[in-house]
Amino acid sequence: MKLKGRFCLGVLLTAFLALANSLQPASAADWQKEYPKITMGVITSENEADRVKRWKPVRDYLSKELGVLVEERLATDYAGVIEAMKAKKIELAYFGPASFSRAWLITNHQVEPLVAKLNADGSFGYRSIIVVKTDSPYQNIEDLKGKKLAFADPNSTSGHQAPRYFLHEQGIDVNDYFGKVEFSGSHENSIVALLNGTFDAAATWWHSDADNNPTRMEKKGMIEPGQWRIIWKSPLLPNDPWCMPTWLPEDMRKAVQQAIVEMPEKDPEAFKVLMGTTSEGFKIVTLEEYQPIIRMIQANMKDRKSS
Repeated sequence: MKLKGRFCLGVLLTAFLALANSLQPASAADWQKEYPKITMGVITSENEADRVKRWKPVRDYLSKELGVLVEERLATDYAGVIEAMKAKKIELAYFGPASFSRAWLITNHQVEPLVAKLNADGSFGYRSIIVVKTDSPYQNIEDLKGKKLAFADPNSTSGHQAPRYFLHEQGIDVNDYFGKVEFSGSHENSIVALLNGTFDAAATWWHSDADNNPTRMEKKGMIEPGQWRIIWKSPLLPNDPWCMPTWLPEDMRKAVQQAIVEMPEKDPEAFKVLMGTTSEGFKIVTLEEYQPIIRMIQANMKDRKSS
């Protein structure tokens, strides 16, 4: 009789555990079935060949780690990636702070930042800079009045939005102050056009003396060393975030976030190809860190409408 009681108890315990398991949250396999492919959009300051070279190992790593196919959707400019996320044609994007902010605004706050890189020294953030040719007579912004300035892309943080905003704070309306302001299409195009004499100055990005757009172009053999110098720097800006729309399953977003954070450890080669020696890893980021950029975008939009 005692044995029978133990048997009944065991049956009840087994039934209870089965019921408990059936009530557990949906597993990651559920989002994998719903999204067997993740399409990623990337904004970049590089030419197409270099972008493919740097991002293919990342896509391969994420495909393996997440158990789904990760593909890249090509866009000719920053707006293309923003619009693709709004239209639900991509699930993951590598944005700049300004392009993320615009995506957050036009999707009615339905995009969230996941992670962003830490700099090589462990710090977080970068700056917009305005550069001129080394042998030019221009020493500061005041010397550029009436001159030609190259911006990269309308939705670039360092290549347009930040210099427009912070110069306005200094009392400079870029549309009236400079003799000519045009978009080159990319950060690399801006530097090439500067050195060719098409522009007198160009806005681009800068993390450190060893990690900035002109220095990267020097290392790739695109320009000769020592042809440029900085005459203006912006305040610190948050680093570029990896983002996903909040209409996707939360466990899917968490899985992607974790995979990116673990990339330096799990696939150091892919991380090295992507970041070189410019980063020591990634940190989880929140919307709060990008609120100043959102306010900057809103102010720029208001300023341009009124001009």
